[in-house]
Amino acid sequence: MKNSKKYLLVSLIALGVMSCSNDDIPVANNITLEFNNTFEDNTIVLGDATSSEATVNTSDAGQVHHFSELKYVISNIRLIKEDGTEIPYNVNDLDKGATVVDQSKEATLQYVLSDIPSDEYVQVKFGLGVKTELNTLDEVSFPNFYAAAGENDTEMMWEWGTGYRFTKIEGFYDTDNKELSIHTGSTIDEDPDDATGESFVQGVDAYRDITLNLPTNAIVGSSAPKITIKADFDYLLSGRSNTITLTSGTSGTDNATPNIHTAVEMVKFVDNIGGNGDTDITGMFSITAVEN
Repeated sequence: MKNSKKYLLVSLIALGVMSCSNDDIPVANNITLEFNNTFEDNTIVLGDATSSEATVNTSDAGQVHHFSELKYVISNIRLIKEDGTEIPYNVNDLDKGATVVDQSKEATLQYVLSDIPSDEYVQVKFGLGVKTELNTLDEVSFPNFYAAAGENDTEMMWEWGTGYRFTKIEGFYDTDNKELSIHTGSTIDEDPDDATGESFVQGVDAYRDITLNLPTNAIVGSSAPKITIKADFDYLLSGRSNTITLTSGTSGTDNATPNIHTAVEMVKFVDNIGGNGDTDITGMFSITAVEN
């Protein structure tokens, strides 16, 4: 009888320890996405035309270039569990689930995903840009993102259209520092079925969906993991899809300024940094670290 009581007491203590341990694990915690914008392995430093500190890159075509401005939109974030279940993060709310990454503003290089269910995650997916159904400059529905994308020096909106810029890159190229200005984003065309010319349809879709495997599972629970995402802008001119040579001028193949380069030329940049959506679903992005 004494032995039975002793075993019962030990069992109850063990059960209590397990119960307390489980209670200590929250049902949700945060994940931080940290963006490291680089030329290959060198974190980008911005600078003007004559800067001696700006990070200089050389493309596969032999062109030297550096940036004075570097911004892009991340949205439609999803986390993938070990069993393949997809956990969407405010994918239809730009105020709560989208951000403008701005290399000149350190605070924007980290984006916190809050209240992520406790579990292990093996992949992260996100959009470079804004998916078509939300790309309407909706100030009423998403006032915070609308302001963040449009205020002051951000200017992540098209002056002529109804959607957002997805990337905005300014800088200089060649040894004489000619101006480089590359803006990407989806376009609209006149509806061919509307004789009045007042209706529009989707033109070029510049949104790209990125899928990245995590080298180590992100374990959400008692810890709040940080996932470091490298965005290698060497891919801008030297991507898997295209090797691009920058030129300035008035022909349809000139590509160094936004008022000249055509939608066809723009897509070459988009496919390089965001992938073509078919054989390349990572573009310039990769995971360099998961800290649990």
